[in-house]
Amino acid sequence: MALISVRYALPRALGDTGGSVLLWSLIVLLFVWSAVAQTQLFVVGIIVGSVLALGALGLTLVYGVLRFANFAHGDLMMLGSYLTFFFLTGTVVGERINRDTDLGIGLNQLPAATERLGDLTFGYGFLAAIVISAVMLAVLSVVLDRVIFRPLRRRGSSIVIFAVASLGVAFSVRAVMLMIWGPDPRVYVSGIHPANEYAFDIVLKTDQIFIFLVAIGVAAVMYALLFYTKLGKAMRAYADNADLALVSGINTDRIILWTWVIAGGLMALAGSLLALQANLKPELGFGLLLPIFAATILGGIGKPQGAFVGAMVVAVTQEVSTEFFSAGYKPGVAFVILILILILRPRGLFGGSN
Repeated sequence: MALISVRYALPRALGDTGGSVLLWSLIVLLFVWSAVAQTQLFVVGIIVGSVLALGALGLTLVYGVLRFANFAHGDLMMLGSYLTFFFLTGTVVGERINRDTDLGIGLNQLPAATERLGDLTFGYGFLAAIVISAVMLAVLSVVLDRVIFRPLRRRGSSIVIFAVASLGVAFSVRAVMLMIWGPDPRVYVSGIHPANEYAFDIVLKTDQIFIFLVAIGVAAVMYALLFYTKLGKAMRAYADNADLALVSGINTDRIILWTWVIAGGLMALAGSLLALQANLKPELGFGLLLPIFAATILGGIGKPQGAFVGAMVVAVTQEVSTEFFSAGYKPGVAFVILILILILRPRGLFGGSN
């Protein structure tokens, strides 16, 4: 039996290593080529990737701890961006469709709340709205877990049931966004804001630099939280072996609570930052789901550092592809990446070898 195990395990390990080397080689070639030949698209891809990384971090955190793929993740991200819009403007759809009603409770009513911060397009009101949105979505995430997912865990439901339940949450969240804010695109700040030119003919808005710096900073804080704090170590212990964590005295209910709180905050922040450089649309959440899942699987499910790298790869590939194909094919690019991952390295870039 031992000889038979070695006979099958050795080729599998060699094939897994070969797939990993090939995948890393393709990624390095992609980044080097795009940085040299498509510098503008490469930089935009890095910025978009930093935002997708926040979404992928939240998704891989939930999967790592709770062991199910949350298909409502993209729609919850968009709900976070709409909550930011609401707290900033106090605007909802009125009794007549396509006519907005200003409730007069937006943060933009505060003194100087909309005055631009330096070369940015927004004022401190937008930053405050993001913070409130993150808190609200964190609370909502905990409520959804208590009402929907915790009863399923106690019944020992399969991952298929969890997937169907999360899909139901996604459709419900999207319907709520349509009812409250309507189907028309929204923007945080109206008007035309010119971009600035930088070295190597790179053209960027200051908002994009702000988005990148915030996303990188939050990702670094998340890494420190997961690997250098007592809470983070407990979360990783629970993700590795829930039963062992329980008998070791780890409060599993507390771990699950903090998982949803952190994931909710990340979703709100990621959605708001992404919407800052694009329009808010209720259906955008479903479009985000595929690249976020591709980034999570590419990096290795349950691996926070992998989610960050995977998001960068997916975003850069999607942006560079627009040089050769229509932008409408971006979801197809993410799907191709998923297929390549499953063929070359099913465990992802940072996945284990067993």
